[in-house]
Amino acid sequence: MIESRKRCGWCGSDPLYVRYHDEEWGVPVHDERTLFEFLILEGAQAGLSWITILKKREAYREVFFGFDPERVARMTARERGRLLVNPAIVRNRLKIEAAVRNARATLALRDEVGGLARHAWSFVGGRPIQGRRRTLRDVPTTSPEAEAFSRDLRRRDFTFVGPTIMYAFMQATGMVNDHLLGCFRRRPVALHSHSMVAGGFDEMS
Repeated sequence: MIESRKRCGWCGSDPLYVRYHDEEWGVPVHDERTLFEFLILEGAQAGLSWITILKKREAYREVFFGFDPERVARMTARERGRLLVNPAIVRNRLKIEAAVRNARATLALRDEVGGLARHAWSFVGGRPIQGRRRTLRDVPTTSPEAEAFSRDLRRRDFTFVGPTIMYAFMQATGMVNDHLLGCFRRRPVALHSHSMVAGGFDEMS
C-alpha cells in the first residue's frame, strides 16, 4: 500500500503534499511552461511554506494565464492591481511584479540562448545531480550550481531568484534528485533521469 511506503519526511501526511512528493518532486522537467511555472511558484514561496503555495497553485495557473510567459509579460498595471486583492494567491506586490518581470526576462532568455530549459539544464551539464542524502538534515539549502544559476539570472534581470530559491527550483524540476536514500521515489526518479538522457533529452549533448 502507498500509505506504508517510506517517503522524505518533509511532505508529512497532507494528501496534496504527498501526491506532489510521489508524482512530481524531483522528476526532470524540460517543458518551458512548466519550468516557468516553478520559477514563479518558488519565488512566491519565499518566506512561506510550500504547502501554502501548492494549495494556491490552481489559482496561480488561472491568474497567470496557465503560466504563458508571453501573456504574463503583457499584464497591465490594472491586471496586476487586481491580483493584490485576490485572496486566492499570495497578495504581495513585489512577488506579483516579479512574475511579470521574470516573464519578460524569460522571453529575452529565449531569444538569446534558446529557452529556459536549455539554459537551466546547462548549470548541471544537462544531467540531474544524484544526491545521496540519508536524512533531511543532510539536504543542503543551496549548492555551487544553484549559486551560479542565481547569479546568472539576476544578471539577466530576473528577481526572487536567490540561491536558496534556485536550489528549491532545481530540486523540484529534477535538476537535482534529493529524495532521501530510504525514500521509495529515489530510485524511480533516478531511473527516469537516466532514461531521459539516454532518450535524447540531454540538452548538453
